[in-house]
Amino acid sequence: MTKFTVDLKAIEDMRAYQRSLSFVLVKAVKDALDKNVVIQHSLGKGVFCKLEGVNEVTDEMISKIDSEIRKTIDKDFEFEKIVVNKEDAIDMFNEYKMHDKAKLIQYKTTSVVELYRLDWFVDHFDGNVFERTSQLSDYRLVKHADGFIMQIPDIYSGNEMPAEDAIQEKVGKVMEEHEKWGEILEVGTVAELNDKVAAGKTDEIIRVAEILHDQKLSSIAKQIDGRGSVKLVLIAGPSSSGKTTFSKKLSDHLRVLGYRPFPISLDDYFVDRENTPVDEDGKLDFECLEAVDVKLFNEHLTKLLAGEEVEIPTFNFKFGKREFNGHKIKLEENDVLVVEGIHGLNEKLTASIAKENKFKIYISALTQLNLDNHNRIHTTNTRLLRRMVRDNKYRGHGAEKTLEMWASVRKGEEKNIFPHQESADAIFNSSLVYEISVLKQFAEPLFLNIDKDSPYYDKAKSMIEFLDYFQVINTESIPLTSLIREFVGGSIYRD
Repeated sequence: MTKFTVDLKAIEDMRAYQRSLSFVLVKAVKDALDKNVVIQHSLGKGVFCKLEGVNEVTDEMISKIDSEIRKTIDKDFEFEKIVVNKEDAIDMFNEYKMHDKAKLIQYKTTSVVELYRLDWFVDHFDGNVFERTSQLSDYRLVKHADGFIMQIPDIYSGNEMPAEDAIQEKVGKVMEEHEKWGEILEVGTVAELNDKVAAGKTDEIIRVAEILHDQKLSSIAKQIDGRGSVKLVLIAGPSSSGKTTFSKKLSDHLRVLGYRPFPISLDDYFVDRENTPVDEDGKLDFECLEAVDVKLFNEHLTKLLAGEEVEIPTFNFKFGKREFNGHKIKLEENDVLVVEGIHGLNEKLTASIAKENKFKIYISALTQLNLDNHNRIHTTNTRLLRRMVRDNKYRGHGAEKTLEMWASVRKGEEKNIFPHQESADAIFNSSLVYEISVLKQFAEPLFLNIDKDSPYYDKAKSMIEFLDYFQVINTESIPLTSLIREFVGGSIYRD
């Protein structure tokens, strides 16, 4: 696999590699076992897969699939692109009993559909694939739970293969939980969501999805209460995961249990801009731990937990200086600090505080919805849509500005957040099954404004094609307390 620089193109090339290998995997499972494979979600630097009708995947099954994949790679087949009428594609997939694909394509607004042929097998994928199977030499199949993980080289670690045990067990359990939520809602694919929208059941989907969120929030608040010694709640997650709304909603749930939460933003403990470290490119690195005054932060936490009064700083982003404006707090018996910040899960941030006094929460939009059985929705795509809509609404940024920063944002997440996610005491999946249908109406015009000569045109084009699968859901029925309103507007939690 080609060595990549971690930029937007590298991320898209990585996805094309994974997409191409998924195509080979689907065919290999058919050839080796005469089974259908369902590619479910990301896990352990790879994708988690299940075999339809199989409760336990054996080592022998994995060996047969692996052998068939190797044969296909060694034969150096071409991935042949074919363009067919939409109706013909629907008929073909119904004939193959791939009804999930037929229903998905049915909702596309285009009259033709791009498919790919690999040897005897034809499939539909959301995005480009590689030219030939010989380009797909690096992968690993790892048995896991009732399925297996297909791992590929990680561009964030120099295209090295991840360790076989690089599996986020806690994240995996959350994804399983949300798969069950999808079953409750009877929405596991975009086509099933579209069917609900077309049948006028949008309000029902929104209501149940929001209640599931609130139930999880209540459960986390009860976990905190059950500890009996927690004085510091630390919340961390990647960009556009909904940390702001989550922290405020969690505070409300803690109030119900008799606590008085005090919110603190880790951003207010930034070092003065002149002291901010630089990265390998010579740019200011606001996302590294050293950009935070860890010493002062721990001094304040220690004093607060000892019952002393502390003046909390405010960071002036205009002047790049930390200021003290008389904001003083003192913790009483039932008071708890709620800290939101990128490094919340990193033990180095709060090394002076005893573990029994801390409760760590990881939050991310871990999308459980799939396009169909072979096309998952990338979690980062959901967060990109959220950020793009929010950046435009509240900061006046166009799509290009968000895309320009995205590779750097992703790099920072891989370095500073994801390595610590399994240390969390609780994980909150902020994804809402209906949200892309809501974000579509705001994001699509932003992508359409990107010119053909822009370096981000290909990405914009692929996102427009992706959004074409979704029926629009308007915002009228979304509660003002919903996490998605942090991005589309109307949230009662926004200052």
